[in-house]
Parts: sequence; C-alpha cells; structure tokens
Amino acid sequence: MKDENRELRKVGLKVTVPRLKILQILEEINESHMSAEDVYRKLLEAGDDVSIATVYRVLTQFEGAGLITRHNFDSGPAVYEIDRGIHHDHMVNVDNGEVIEFQSSEIEVLQKEMAAKHGFELVGHNLVLYVKAKK
Repeated sequence: MKDENRELRKVGLKVTVPRLKILQILEEINESHMSAEDVYRKLLEAGDDVSIATVYRVLTQFEGAGLITRHNFDSGPAVYEIDRGIHHDHMVNVDNGEVIEFQSSEIEVLQKEMAAKHGFELVGHNLVLYVKAKK
C-alpha cells in the first residue's frame, strides 16, 4: 500500500481509500486491460462500497495524471491499463475481444520512415491490429 500512496502523491493526487483500492486493482490484475465496469466488479467482489460513478471519476483523474492509459478498441467499452512508460502496440481478437500486447522495433522504424517520407516527424502513435484465428 505504501507504493500506491507514493504514486498518488507523486502525481499530485490526494490519497483516498477509493483511489488506493482502484490503483491496487489495476496494478495487481492478471489481464492488463480492464473496463470501468471490470474495476467496479472487482471492488464489489472485495466487499468495497464504491459507486460506479466514483470508479469513472477516479479513472479519469488517473488518466489525467498519467498513471493509466485509456484505450477505445473498436466498439467495445473503454479499457484502462497502468502506464509503465514502455511503448507497446495492441492486437484485438475480433472473435473474443482478447487484447494482446506486442512490441516490434521493425514496425517502429517503418512508422518513422513513413512519416519522414511524407515530410513529417512522428511524435506519437497508437497502433491496433484487429485479428482473428486462422481457419
């Protein structure tokens, strides 16, 4: 819990019980992308009395403070993950919604080359590949 306290204070957020519990859930989950509803369910399962509105508000605060990243994959709900400062891209399995993270230095180089070819400097990107199992 001390690490979570430190993280919240470092980004200028007051340490509150809901913030601590939500941050702890996001840091300890096995799956790396959770919707606000997923976080809310985890809180209920743990017996915590936090409203869904509080969950959304805290996630928005965390995103604004740079603690988490929000993703909107296709038509599903927004999902969140801890921002660990390591860039990665995503694949979304269109059959089951599974999100797969991956890193590719070749793709990173190609993106910069494409931007330069068109007279631009790449300052950021978000790559999502939509995939399904081969038949």
